[in-house]
Amino acid sequence: MSSVKIAALQAESVPGSPEENIAVIARAAEEAREAGCELLITPELFTTGYVLGPEPMRGFAHAGLADRVAGIAGGVGIGVIAVLPEADGDAVYNTAFLFSPEGEILARHRKTHLFGDLDRSMFVPGETAVNPVDFHGVRIAMFICYDVEFPENVRLAADAGAHLVAVPTAQMEPFAIVADVVVRTRAWENQVYLAYVNHEGHDQDLTYVGRSSIVGPDGEVLASAGRGTRLITATVDTEAVNAAQAANPYLTDRRRDLY
Repeated sequence: MSSVKIAALQAESVPGSPEENIAVIARAAEEAREAGCELLITPELFTTGYVLGPEPMRGFAHAGLADRVAGIAGGVGIGVIAVLPEADGDAVYNTAFLFSPEGEILARHRKTHLFGDLDRSMFVPGETAVNPVDFHGVRIAMFICYDVEFPENVRLAADAGAHLVAVPTAQMEPFAIVADVVVRTRAWENQVYLAYVNHEGHDQDLTYVGRSSIVGPDGEVLASAGRGTRLITATVDTEAVNAAQAANPYLTDRRRDLY
């Protein structure tokens, strides 16, 4: 049995101001570490803001933001999940990075399902559906925002042995149903922990719904942020995943011969 205490940051990003936003992450990392957490999860594109357009986002993809967040992780001694613009040749990806407490990149996930014209104008979709990684004995899979709205993604993560699905997001009105209903459903139907970590406040015409949460493998909400700036915490326990899978055998009872 392994367990990891995690923290999820819900806060308002200052669009186009990485220095201010990185400072918020640094303070949250310190607070989370003091609370005994081993992993901090931050919202989608929190360091930059979301509604920027292709050229500003391309510039931030070359701004060394991953090194800055890695420095926080290594300096505080806590794992950090942060979604950053990532340049690869001429392409820019919307990428979730998992940084170790030593400041190393343990894993990355490039957002596979881009939402709307703005997302598609700024980023190229990733081509890898799931890539769980071991973190202190807990297997973590990462998705970004719209990715989690496709049930096949989380099912693939569960099939790959994930205990925790981390979902940084930038979920806006009028899609609160995702935070309120879909997130719990994904956790319940796959018997995994799911951390859904959203922005608070506004970004130009967008109003974020907040409602960050950490949900257990039985579909119960372990911690929720509601609205406002919050740091919520919960413990991910691999034995609870095993117990949920035994009690609710969706993964073993499904008809793989039919679908």
